[in-house]
Amino acid sequence: MFSKVLIANRGEIAVRVIKTCRRLGISTVVVYSDADAGSRAVEMADEAVHIGPSPAAQSYLRMDAIIEAAKATGAQAIHPGFGFLSENAEFARKLAKENIVFIGPNPGAIEAMGDKITSKEMAKNAGVSTVPGHMGLIDDADHAVKIAGEIGYPVMIKASAGGGGKGMRVAYSDQEAREGFQSAKNEAKSSFGDDRIFIEKFVESPRHIEIQVLGDKHGHIIHLGERECSIQRRNQKVIEEAPSPFIDEATRKAMGAQAIALAKAVDYDSAGTVEFIVDKDKNFYFLEMNTRLQVEHPVTEMITGLDLVEQMLRVADGEKLSLNQKAVKFNGWAIECRIYAEDPYRGFLPSIGRLNRCRPPAEGKLEGATVRVDSGVEEGDVISLFYDPMIAKLVTHGPDRRTAIDGALAALDRYDIAGIQDNRPFLSALLSQERFRQGRLTTGYIAEEFPDGFSGAELSADQRKLFIAAAGYAHATLLERASKISGRINSRTPPEREKWTAIIERKLHPFEIDRENGRADIMLETAHDRFMIETDWRPGETLFEARIDGVAVALNLEPQREGYAVSRRGARAHVIIASRRAAELHALLPEKETADAGKTIASPMPGLIVSIDVEAGQEVEAGHPLLVVEAMKMENVIRAERSGVVKSVEVEAGASVAADDVLVEFE
Repeated sequence: MFSKVLIANRGEIAVRVIKTCRRLGISTVVVYSDADAGSRAVEMADEAVHIGPSPAAQSYLRMDAIIEAAKATGAQAIHPGFGFLSENAEFARKLAKENIVFIGPNPGAIEAMGDKITSKEMAKNAGVSTVPGHMGLIDDADHAVKIAGEIGYPVMIKASAGGGGKGMRVAYSDQEAREGFQSAKNEAKSSFGDDRIFIEKFVESPRHIEIQVLGDKHGHIIHLGERECSIQRRNQKVIEEAPSPFIDEATRKAMGAQAIALAKAVDYDSAGTVEFIVDKDKNFYFLEMNTRLQVEHPVTEMITGLDLVEQMLRVADGEKLSLNQKAVKFNGWAIECRIYAEDPYRGFLPSIGRLNRCRPPAEGKLEGATVRVDSGVEEGDVISLFYDPMIAKLVTHGPDRRTAIDGALAALDRYDIAGIQDNRPFLSALLSQERFRQGRLTTGYIAEEFPDGFSGAELSADQRKLFIAAAGYAHATLLERASKISGRINSRTPPEREKWTAIIERKLHPFEIDRENGRADIMLETAHDRFMIETDWRPGETLFEARIDGVAVALNLEPQREGYAVSRRGARAHVIIASRRAAELHALLPEKETADAGKTIASPMPGLIVSIDVEAGQEVEAGHPLLVVEAMKMENVIRAERSGVVKSVEVEAGASVAADDVLVEFE
């Protein structure tokens, strides 16, 4: 086995590889850019080498700098993680010339499968079913419209070298095909340095299901079952699970056989994934093969008990696979939630800034499930606009799907993040939906269930009671602490049983509370509910964990200038605790009017202006594209919110902008 491995990546995957190498007694080297100096991976690795400025093209995509770092540190092999150079055949060949082992498949397999057009042809020749489409390259937008019309809408416009949802668009019309072609081409060039585009039929109401394959350098190839990856937004996976709630044993066997046939056709010799689109009748079609470790690999590890990073290391070192297909066993169910730095309440726009608080749930047992957290960031780190916005992958494993889902919800409740916005409320709301719990999934799930975007889950009666209990307990505790501070004016000892009113959405909820030594007896007068709350909560803590009538619950509680911001499982509310008289007066206050900002378009995020599509004096309709802002490797089209005439454009293409910078002003 290797004695030293260099990791040519960053974030959670770099940390993930380091953990396995440590367990195997292998020393590690990480490379890092300016933005990642002091990152968790840099702190954990045995050695770290700076390779350039923050943009990936000037650091993590610099083959020469990475190879030089390996030679300077004496690393015998390089693990590329995923993204960046993980599917770059030229990089693998350069390493071979330097006698450095590439921990991944042979360059021929990368080349064959990395090109989506070539891979479709090879899949067809290997007997793998494929989606109808135009496998030739698309010259320009007019050509894209012509081909799309011949195939029949809807179509998928994809980058030939794409992956991870980058360089992909679905078009339902000529206009969308024209716009999608250019955006996909731009993203592909930015992310992969290859702007070739192809088009194929988009299978409606499909499921995205992939097969994990594993091969060695001695001709042995097995599969490790399937993963369901249908919950996606903008072709980016959000929640994955293994196994799929849709696939039966016969379909699993057939998909596995085709995945192995394709892997054998390219002499595959590492961990890789063959992805399929599956329709409602369980007909499946080859989508692509990723010749690298997938982001969602932990769910396969949890149900098989295998460490895929270890398997990659052993295969790269020339070892034979230690098991055959019959020896592969599946145990229970695993769910993975991708926690992203994005604001679900504002169209999932990227959220960039410092993690003022980042406290994951404890790994181990929680409500019958096992919790695993894969993360590359820590409290105090900065989420940068240069890279993928992932904060962590939260993985739960249980004996069945329901237990894994409930474990994920409980773990999300206990994940405490502040300083930036994140998508935990959306993940919790999604996992709570009955349709999801029944396993009725498609790749259009999010668009179908949240057609107008995400505005939060409805505050149920049970959630409201919980919010009142938490805010009431916190308020009583803070008052008691204030009463004990010497010298305070009007200090007092709270009465044995206090009467308060909770104000939520201008509605009054009178309650009584009797609190002492971590226990409180609470009675909601309007609902005639009475319950006992037990908690170790202390002032200053934003995670409120308690047992209410013996049931464990957790929520986020943030003190505000007036009241508390309380949230749990996608529901949120501003809760004010006031005396009975103060509450009555508060209800009489007029509602605050919202200022009209209709004459300006501000940047919803920090980013780079890719292009500008309007000029001063131009008349536009609502929905007309104004400009394109790139952040975290994704292009975001900013559109006119209403019809009008452009008065001025305040930015230029290539300029960097901050959140809320004015981009366009209307007359």
